[in-house]
Amino acid sequence: MITSTTRRSAAAGILALGTVAFAMPVAAQQKVEVWKSPSCGCCTGWVEHMRTAGFAVTVHDVDDVQPMKDASGVPGQLASCHTAKVGGYVVEGHVPASDIRRLLSEKPKARGLSVPGMPADAPGMDMATGQPYEVVLFGGDGGDRVYARH
Repeated sequence: MITSTTRRSAAAGILALGTVAFAMPVAAQQKVEVWKSPSCGCCTGWVEHMRTAGFAVTVHDVDDVQPMKDASGVPGQLASCHTAKVGGYVVEGHVPASDIRRLLSEKPKARGLSVPGMPADAPGMDMATGQPYEVVLFGGDGGDRVYARH
């Protein structure tokens, strides 16, 4: 028997589902293309981090990522192990999904974000050493600058 309590519960559930679907983060609509070495486990870890955060990730396993870095304008001092593109920006290395969401929301005039090198605590590395690292916004009018600290 359907009671008014059952109807209210069903309506609340449907409303909640609609709210969740409407409130999906920017990432859910964003496609990310990643160029990485087929043998790089930390790059695969970062891809999984991005997928878990709701991004639609396409992976290009290549023997040499350097041509993509060069074509994307990644400065040598900001290089890391993989290069990605999302929303017209370059994402170099183990940048957290939250910083990419912020980038896509704020839309600064810049080439992209980088986590230079391979910090132990960055997404995909996941070593939990407690060592801080920085995310750099690069290619903007004001030069490179720290975008986030983790």
